Amino acid sequence: MSTLNDLLIQTESHRSIFENEVRKLPLPVCKAFGSADKPTPVAFVNTDKVLGTKDAATVEKNFPNTVKASANTVLKAGGASTAAVSGKRVAVLFSGGPAAGGHNVLCGIKRMLGDKNTVFGVRGGPAGLLKGKLFEVTEADVKSILNTGGFDFLGSDRTKIKTPEQFEMVKKTCVDNNLDAIVIVGGDDSNTNAAILAEFLYTGVKADGSGVQVIGAPKTIDGDLQIRGLLPISFGFDTATRIYAEMVGNILQDTASSLKYWHFIKLMGRSASHVTIEVALQTKPAFTLISEEIAEKKISLATIVDQIAKTVIARYRNKAIKHGVVLVPEGLIEFIPEMNALIAELNDALAHHATEFAAQPEAGRAAFIQSKLSADNGRLLGSLPAYVVKMLLADRDSHGNLQVSLIPTEQLLIDMTRDRIKQLDAEVPFNTQNHFLGYEGRCGAPTLFDAAYCYNLGLTAGALILEGKTGYMASINGLTTGGEPLAVPLPGLLNVERRHGKDEFVIEKALVKLDSPAMKYFESRREAWAADDLFASPGPRQLWGTAARQIPISVALNDQASTLEFKIG
Repeated sequence: MSTLNDLLIQTESHRSIFENEVRKLPLPVCKAFGSADKPTPVAFVNTDKVLGTKDAATVEKNFPNTVKASANTVLKAGGASTAAVSGKRVAVLFSGGPAAGGHNVLCGIKRMLGDKNTVFGVRGGPAGLLKGKLFEVTEADVKSILNTGGFDFLGSDRTKIKTPEQFEMVKKTCVDNNLDAIVIVGGDDSNTNAAILAEFLYTGVKADGSGVQVIGAPKTIDGDLQIRGLLPISFGFDTATRIYAEMVGNILQDTASSLKYWHFIKLMGRSASHVTIEVALQTKPAFTLISEEIAEKKISLATIVDQIAKTVIARYRNKAIKHGVVLVPEGLIEFIPEMNALIAELNDALAHHATEFAAQPEAGRAAFIQSKLSADNGRLLGSLPAYVVKMLLADRDSHGNLQVSLIPTEQLLIDMTRDRIKQLDAEVPFNTQNHFLGYEGRCGAPTLFDAAYCYNLGLTAGALILEGKTGYMASINGLTTGGEPLAVPLPGLLNVERRHGKDEFVIEKALVKLDSPAMKYFESRREAWAADDLFASPGPRQLWGTAARQIPISVALNDQASTLEFKIG
């Protein structure tokens, strides 16, 4: 009989009791695909939905092949495919930050292509594609990684393929490995790259003049890659928000137990507040900030602080509640009007005076750059705490962006709220804790929703490859009504945006819309949540049990669904 030590050693290397069982979890698939283990390839037919942005004419001029081929028309599964395809060689890569469920996209592609075609994994994301770092994915690999979290099987990186030299390196990888298709699993920037590569590789890659197909799959925990009625959500969002909501729910339960702290919790989401509003809908905290609302209504930092302070005071004076939770989106500081103006001018000043700034002693850098700003922005910078100023002056990231995750916005709000409470009602107690929930949500084992959603996205991407399609992003719509595989034409999503001093094609990030059903519902309840402890603890992620089939609440509201239960198959 094995000793306990032997049993424990057997749980190493992703073989915990949970991980072993989760690999066996049956996954529902759309009816169009038949069974999960041996899915049926499907044909795709045109819908009546034609996409286009304000820059459609410019896009068509620069993407003539893929626009002509797709006519920017959304496709849907239209019955079993009649084509018997074999010999396809397909490379799959992950791009950008990790998100739970990515392994299942790869598994779905492999299962759809079957044993008559070959799937290669690309090690290390787009950079790995440039270097030709490919390896064959086997059915044994599928069984090993199915339903597991992380991006570790393939790895990923944030390389953007944009220079002529890089495009030629991709072409060389395609030729050297005799590739027929590439699947890029990523967010808005990665799917923009997929659109560009689809056009570049459309023809003239192989000796016979043919091209290489490119298909995208929507990944980002931020939820900022979504299209109402066509792409309900990007994968990874559900898992991340469930993880965050469990933590926030635990903290909310603790506040009502310890009766002494206000917790300010910053949540992942630089450009959009989808994560924050979803966690709020699941947990019902006392106060939630939505970046898009701050920007659209031009709410100042002082007003934000005043609103939080008055909520703290009202809860204490009316209900004797001296605890609560405030949710703060990661990117909030860039949405506050006066802070946005300051950051924009700082970016210019730091760029124009980089050499002089670097030569300053650290203690004198703030004063130096303050002297280069307008009077209003100079005063604002001078009024901010040193720990915020330090981060505002820190090196920008590889894309020239302020590293907002490093700015302790939650601490700034705590300090300013404390001062404001002293001004309004000094007797009100205000003890605080602050948190930042970020990486905790990215690589967990996928929820049943994300596991099934990703597997079906992989099946859709694989079916599109078998049908010879290129320049599309896979999607699954109708999440509560059986599931419908869709193909969204990538050129139809492109806009022209000024970046780094030149025009670039981009898929715009989907922000929280103030007139969306999710936002409207949130607005209708937040005053009640502020006035009393009406919080809820959603509990841990479930792969079996009563809450296993719940879809994100914001997705259900925005899709005007009649249920929270996802139904695929």
